Amino acid sequence: MGLDIVPEPRVYLDTALHPASTLALPVDAARHVTRVLRLRPGMPLTLFNGEGGEFEAEIAEIRGQTVTVHIGQYRDVDRESPLTLRLVQGISRGERMDWVIQKTVELGVTRIEPVFMARSVVRLDARRAILRRQHWRGVAVSACEQCGRNRIPEVANPVSFGEWAAGYRASDPDGAGHPPGISLLLQPGAKRRLTDIAYTGGPITLLAGPEGGVTETEAGRAVSIGFMPIVLGPRILRTETAALAAFSAIALHWGDF
Repeated sequence: MGLDIVPEPRVYLDTALHPASTLALPVDAARHVTRVLRLRPGMPLTLFNGEGGEFEAEIAEIRGQTVTVHIGQYRDVDRESPLTLRLVQGISRGERMDWVIQKTVELGVTRIEPVFMARSVVRLDARRAILRRQHWRGVAVSACEQCGRNRIPEVANPVSFGEWAAGYRASDPDGAGHPPGISLLLQPGAKRRLTDIAYTGGPITLLAGPEGGVTETEAGRAVSIGFMPIVLGPRILRTETAALAAFSAIALHWGDF
């Protein structure tokens, strides 16, 4: 008979954490701990702040809406992918975009860049774009809480495809001085498959279209800035499936699967 192991609940806190200290949880975290996780005094949990590593902790007291935790030992735990993975995702409708962000974070993506493409149904003004980015970052945080990652992937501001393409450098996509990697465009009908790509290291950037895919004009622009079109088999994948399938295959070939 198998043994069911229930992992300790994990909670992200955007603050400095120190061993052998006591901390009152922020309102949202306190509500999550009591109403969703249903923790009680004396019960264990794990805290992390996105800077790497995690902390053992225990619920010390619950008084009204105030939850106090005692922070214990620091654990130098790294569950990051050995690959630097970036996703440039054509913005799709609400739940589909949330799904892509959640699942690619679970698969180890390092940075997510949402872009408005010709076939994107969603259009956002400046205010709504800010709110949507905050929402997407919340999705990424929740995914890290669930999957055990201790670093939060960056979610960039949503921009138009043209603006994104104008600022993209295939050899150093985020300007961080990384060595050249590979830039892949998911495109049905492309001649190359992932297994045809010679990967020798560096960041892997993946461009996936929204509902309806990438237009010929967008594909041509992507190729002109260094992207290689690849196909994921003979079937047409939905926008919420394509990036997940690609990153899974990448992890299997070159990562930690």
